[in-house]
Amino acid sequence: MTTPARSTHFWIFLVANYLYCDVLSLMDPTFLQAQVQGGPPGMPMGQGFLLFAGILMEIPIAMILLAERLPVRPRRRANIAAGSVMISVQVGSFAFGSAPTLHYWFFSAIEIATLSAIVWTAWKTTLPDAATAPGD
Repeated sequence: MTTPARSTHFWIFLVANYLYCDVLSLMDPTFLQAQVQGGPPGMPMGQGFLLFAGILMEIPIAMILLAERLPVRPRRRANIAAGSVMISVQVGSFAFGSAPTLHYWFFSAIEIATLSAIVWTAWKTTLPDAATAPGD
């Protein structure tokens, strides 16, 4: 039996990339102008949008704790589910707003690769035998 891989560091790395991408976006004059006008064309950034975005970002933030604290089986399922959802969100983000910038493409590639590593690692995690791990 192998020890399950910890994904906590992947989730921390991912959240740091999300944050820095957003910081760089705030330095883009085109993005800032769109924000002043209420958001990119076809994507108004009202209270509902911001709540939805906050909920989506809470998934990787919560996974920093959950990936460390959950027992092996629920951790594996949570990593696969959360990673898959966030891959879909990241890929889907290219369909909304204005054309992605070079820095957005760069960070998206890193984010999708990190999420793929999380899902793959969780998928390949050897689960303990039920008889040897009654708490999982």
